[in-house]
Amino acid sequence: MGQIRVKLKTSEKSVRLIEAENTLVVETGREARKADIKKEFEEAFDVKVVSVNTNIHKNKKIAYIKLAKENPAIDVATKFGMI
Repeated sequence: MGQIRVKLKTSEKSVRLIEAENTLVVETGREARKADIKKEFEEAFDVKVVSVNTNIHKNKKIAYIKLAKENPAIDVATKFGMI
């Protein structure tokens, strides 16, 4: 992706969020802002992002990216190579 480094989290919880809530869990750089993450994701994958929530855990920023219903998160995860 552009200026924001993103790594898709592959855990049991993240797969459950993809299936149940259409939400992707990604690890970003600490300097990334919510608006920047949303813009980059929408441009890179041609999807509509509903919301971005972030959390800092073990000195890493984790972003929970909820996609619009018309954009299945499983499709984006497949593009990432997660599934």
